[in-house]
Amino acid sequence: MTDGAVTQQTDLSNDRTVRLTQELIRIDTTNYGEGRSKGEEPAAELLAGRLEAMGLDVIRYDTEPGRRSIVTRVPGRNRAKPALVVHGHTDVVPADPAAWSVDPFAGVIRDGMLWGRGAVDMKDMNAMIVTALEDLHAAGQQPERELIVAFFADEENVGVYGARPMVRDHPEYFAGATEAISEVGGYSITVANQRAYLVQTGEKAIVWIKLHARSRAAHGSRVIAPHDNAVARLAAAVARIAQQEWPVQLNRTTTAMVEAIAGIMGVDPVETAPDELVLATGKSAGFLTASLRTTSNPTMLQAGYKHNVIPESATVAIDVRPFPGEEQQTLDRLRELAGPDIEFEITQQDIGTEADPASPIVTAAAASLRRFDSEARVVPYFLSGGTDNKSLATLGIAGFGFAPLKLPPELDFPGMFHGVDERVPLDALVFGREVLKDFLLTY
Repeated sequence: MTDGAVTQQTDLSNDRTVRLTQELIRIDTTNYGEGRSKGEEPAAELLAGRLEAMGLDVIRYDTEPGRRSIVTRVPGRNRAKPALVVHGHTDVVPADPAAWSVDPFAGVIRDGMLWGRGAVDMKDMNAMIVTALEDLHAAGQQPERELIVAFFADEENVGVYGARPMVRDHPEYFAGATEAISEVGGYSITVANQRAYLVQTGEKAIVWIKLHARSRAAHGSRVIAPHDNAVARLAAAVARIAQQEWPVQLNRTTTAMVEAIAGIMGVDPVETAPDELVLATGKSAGFLTASLRTTSNPTMLQAGYKHNVIPESATVAIDVRPFPGEEQQTLDRLRELAGPDIEFEITQQDIGTEADPASPIVTAAAASLRRFDSEARVVPYFLSGGTDNKSLATLGIAGFGFAPLKLPPELDFPGMFHGVDERVPLDALVFGREVLKDFLLTY
């Protein structure tokens, strides 16, 4: 397909990738975390049916009733090459319909975009994977190398009921693979009025903690010193943590990112501060700024049971994203900031990862992008969040983010992740399928 041919189509509402994404959005797979979920089984079965229609053998893996993951193998032409894992997740974070301009689970098509929870994270990529494979099957083609295609449950809860136990209990499902591709990469950004594509080559570690303060219950009308009020004591600890300014750090991936952005802008990366370079990426700066430093964000507060009762306890949840290998020193600093009278609980922890940003797989991704967008420039980047690549990394599988989408510069695409009115352009879905298909055929 020639450069730009995808966007020449006018009505894409019936495109097979658009329709499959729409079907997946209409299956409510909300994951509330900590084991509470509406379940991924119906979405997993929709995808399993499409894979089985191509003659593929699908393995179903359930950790709890309704918490289904699936995996299959697609033969490749070149048996000398290691297998590639191509994976997605079928769960989504909650969406409050009152905050949205459309029903988040209706799969509405409006203004040339498909709206709904999962349109970006990541039912779009799931549909792109399956429809790219369907195209290859219909044409009698095989991918260059064997593919291990997996759709996991519970990614939004760090894979406790999905990738983690599957990888731990059945490493044979992924035998022969050395690399993996999945979400949160491959989409376009605008830098100095030029289009570039982010390819994720690493991600931070995850540490979810809870801080607890305890005190005696008392009447709300009494004079109580701050240190005798659990809410006041916890609030002071939260304020200290929120004011912590973590320094900029450059590892192999963030150095490559800074150098690539500087190259597009035509400036010296040594003379221009990393933060300044990242801010030049516009709407993507929120994601990329966070990739340069540790973050520790309070996310949930719990305290009290009546307006006129000083409670016995107060709790705050904090989402901590340190650089790989720096988990302990980050936790030590947070304990120091919280203070000695605050209880410290780690509720979830997962590793960080980093692959070589100059890997052949990145070169191949760039080549596939350029075959459909001659202007394509590639920027390696370090994901501030996390994906199921973390679980695969325990098997020695290097993970990358490559879900290709060519986007309009005015769209705040990073803001769509876990955001309100999540949406993706229809032509971007078609573009992504074609680029992904080319990548699977050539890498």
